[in-house]
Amino acid sequence: MNEPDLGTRIDALEMRLTEQDAVIDDLNATITAQWRQIDALSRRMAKLVEEIEEAGSRPGSNAPEPPPPHY
Repeated sequence: MNEPDLGTRIDALEMRLTEQDAVIDDLNATITAQWRQIDALSRRMAKLVEEIEEAGSRPGSNAPEPPPPHY
């Protein structure tokens, strides 16, 4: 191999490595943000399920609602 060819190849590999590191950092940031959002939504959904279960277990919750005043 020629020295210039080897130097050119090493430069190209270093550039690719730098680009890959940037992409990995971007993907990591995206995944972290998505995980935070999923976690927040999961907690919110669990709270809503709990509220629905509590509302269903209250006394009189199965009683029909009175008709609206305009009836």
